[in-house]
Amino acid sequence: MDSTRSKRNNSFATLRQFIRERAMVEICEMCSADLAADHQHLIEPSSRKLICACDACAILFGSQGEAKYRRVPRRILSLADFQITDAQWDSLMIPIRLAFFFNSTPDNRVIALYPSPAGPMESLLGLESWQEIIRDNRLLKNMEPDVEALLVNRAGRDRGQVESEYYIAPIDECYKLVGLIRARWRGLSGGTEVWEEITRFFADLKRRSNPIREASHA
Repeated sequence: MDSTRSKRNNSFATLRQFIRERAMVEICEMCSADLAADHQHLIEPSSRKLICACDACAILFGSQGEAKYRRVPRRILSLADFQITDAQWDSLMIPIRLAFFFNSTPDNRVIALYPSPAGPMESLLGLESWQEIIRDNRLLKNMEPDVEALLVNRAGRDRGQVESEYYIAPIDECYKLVGLIRARWRGLSGGTEVWEEITRFFADLKRRSNPIREASHA
């Protein structure tokens, strides 16, 4: 229980990085150098805590290995022909149509998180269909543990849009989305402002992404 509470507290600390006012220049949490707005992050897998870092400090860490911190990669892949049926999605038991999935090395399992007005919420239900989804989408096998996630946006179906979106995204982008929703959500449905922000978030993510198809990686 203490471990779960600690991870939740660290997750909230991560969110505060993305929703606080940038009244002052941010600094590297390793060397105290000033940071640009578009700076790199490290993550501590055991606590899921994100650390702001300058390029010089970030390069000291790899995205894999046994170090305390891992560098969050910057690649964003738009999965143009991602395969998932409505039945497979429903079997994951995610209560909303926004979620991200990543391999956690400390937990030795796939973690499913979804955004909420209270912050990141973990799905505690079984992920029996995950292996089936990986079988149909081999690119997911190349996600780097702890630092990359499958980010799913199926919310457009409920808002008059047909296309769902699937990305392999850096984990800090996923927490940025969670922070955005936590800061902007109003009432039961979220309100117009938060959905406009979510739309802008995914439009920017798509603009910065590289489209990739399963066949091109075969």
